[in-house]
Amino acid sequence: MFFASDNGAPVHPAIMDALLAANAGSAMAYGNDALTGRAIEALRAAFEAPRAGVFLLTSGTAANALALATLAQPYQTIYTTPDAHVMRDECNAPEFFTGGAKLLPVGAEAGKMRPEALARALDPARFHSEHDGMPGAVSLTNLTERGTLYTPDEIAALARIAHGAGVPVHLDGARLANALAASGASLAEMTWKAGVDAVSLGATKNGALAAEAVVLFDPGHAGALAFRRMRGGHLLSKHRYLSAQMLAWLDGGLWLDLARDANARTATLARGLRAIDGVEITAEP
Repeated sequence: MFFASDNGAPVHPAIMDALLAANAGSAMAYGNDALTGRAIEALRAAFEAPRAGVFLLTSGTAANALALATLAQPYQTIYTTPDAHVMRDECNAPEFFTGGAKLLPVGAEAGKMRPEALARALDPARFHSEHDGMPGAVSLTNLTERGTLYTPDEIAALARIAHGAGVPVHLDGARLANALAASGASLAEMTWKAGVDAVSLGATKNGALAAEAVVLFDPGHAGALAFRRMRGGHLLSKHRYLSAQMLAWLDGGLWLDLARDANARTATLARGLRAIDGVEITAEP
């Protein structure tokens, strides 16, 4: 096993084959090719969201930052967890792309935001005037940075608190496939049916070369993200190579097969570690 990072894993052969197939001949640029149209529709179908705005990107950091910039204003606050990737591993990219929105950590346990902590953070009594940074978005991660899992019900409980305060919910799904493989939930059940407004769906950590998608369940946000993606330098000109990856990843449920395999290997590792004296497994895989 390679323990450094799933970012160091090879590309799945089916996805590499799809890239080679997409390399035959020329195609329209900037997402105006046939593969991109198919990839967008495939993602809408996977999410059971035929009107969703779908945007393909090469980077999870870009996906998170652009999604949050679409949801939150520069003078607002984005609530997340202390270990969140957006908080610790993106060089303040969300603040940059939002134009200055502040990231604020909310109490968490084993990487999962505590509902009571979010309720306190969004208590209307805390906000009185233009002197206060108003709530702009809540950002969750599933699987979490600690490797723990939110169930759809847990996400729904947090989303109810956020929406009760008029705040949209973003889900960092860099490893969402692993969460679905572990829980048996569908993409729809884990996202918009649970109250999520925007998702950053990652394929790179699950077999792709470099392919992420921002999915917006309110199509009214789509126009803003299209311009933000271009302005931020993240609209890939040879876009069909992104779309080819995403189509191959989704085809035949490959994405879930890869996630199940990764989860099974984690369970094997946990069994081995558990047999070592002095080693404690703090969260079951």
